[in-house]
Amino acid sequence: MATLEDLATKGATKYGAKIPTMKRSYRAAEARAKTGYDATPFGPTRKANYKDAWKYMPDHYDLMVKAGLEAKWRDRWTSKMRE
Repeated sequence: MATLEDLATKGATKYGAKIPTMKRSYRAAEARAKTGYDATPFGPTRKANYKDAWKYMPDHYDLMVKAGLEAKWRDRWTSKMRE
């Protein structure tokens, strides 16, 4: 049977491999995200602000989701599974 450490290592490896796909998917979701936000009950100012934010959101996401987060993911996942 796999140990918690084995599972954490496997998960961290999979997470690291998905990072490039996550970045592409985030950028590709722009139109869908804007359409979904338009369906909310918020007013025109909030909706316009959200749409304007997409000018920088993908670049910010690229900075935040990067190689090296695997260890952080692993530590948090392992800690949660031990609860």
